[in-house]
Amino acid sequence: MKRLPSLLALVVLTLALALPATAVAAPKKPVKPAPAPVPAATVKVEVGHLHDGRAEIYDTVPVRGTLSPYVPGQRVEVTFYLDGRELFTRHLPVAKGKGGAGAFDTSIAIRENGKYAVSAKHEATPQLGGDSTVRKSWKVSFPALRRGQCGDVVVGFKKAMRKMGYIANSGRCFGGKTARGVLAYRKVNDMSRSMRAGAGLVKKAFAGKGGYTVRHPGAGEHVEAPLSKQVLVFAKGDKPFAIYPISSGKSSTPTVTGHFEFIRTEPGYNSHGMYYSFYFYGGYAVHGYNSVPDYPASHGCLRTFIADQPEIYNRIFFGEDIFIW
Repeated sequence: MKRLPSLLALVVLTLALALPATAVAAPKKPVKPAPAPVPAATVKVEVGHLHDGRAEIYDTVPVRGTLSPYVPGQRVEVTFYLDGRELFTRHLPVAKGKGGAGAFDTSIAIRENGKYAVSAKHEATPQLGGDSTVRKSWKVSFPALRRGQCGDVVVGFKKAMRKMGYIANSGRCFGGKTARGVLAYRKVNDMSRSMRAGAGLVKKAFAGKGGYTVRHPGAGEHVEAPLSKQVLVFAKGDKPFAIYPISSGKSSTPTVTGHFEFIRTEPGYNSHGMYYSFYFYGGYAVHGYNSVPDYPASHGCLRTFIADQPEIYNRIFFGEDIFIW
């Protein structure tokens, strides 16, 4: 009976030796730590220099934003819109700001009427998540302009007026020629007849509204004088390029109407005070005069302001058509 344990031990040893080497426990592989989660991003944008949600025409509007948290090497896309259409997108680097956030800034120059908007977006990167803002919008306000005023808004206004054909002086200031162009604009658009450019008029001019519609577009380069409007219009086809205020014949001495051609000149002043006259029918002429009221007051001619007449005189050529109605 005492030999049984020795026999059992022998069997166990034999079985152990018969097992393959792979059955021996292998050492455990090291477990890699899980990657750190990419932090979520928050992008914000703010619009500056607004007054009651508006920016004045020709202002430069600053736009500033933040991206949280700050992570080096990130960029944002800032997109500007006008009346819902995309104007342009800028790709901006994000700098280290305050309170652990990143910062970026840009601006836009306001040159047109309409509703502006801006939004910012951060595309996700391996270091930081993505985010975007809603659009922040604002409208444009327009100032009233007066004679003697100077600046960028005046320059832009005169450019807009010239584009429609109304006369305006050169330079950065609102001069007498621009004031007469405003008077012509008011006459064409049946407004009160003055030389004042109110905010509403300025807004319409920047929007390209209030132009003159040529009545004889098939006449090539020609002149038109709609007596109800009291303006003299130089046009090439259907495009007016110079519009001047005038005073035509009063009811007792009305201006002739019809289709005529320019036939004769009389430079300088004559004995009647007519200045640089260009005749189109008998004694009827386009000429400068010292009195040009906002209503028909002449003896039948088309009176212009003395300051405008040398330019008008040089624009007209012999045989050019003039239509008066």
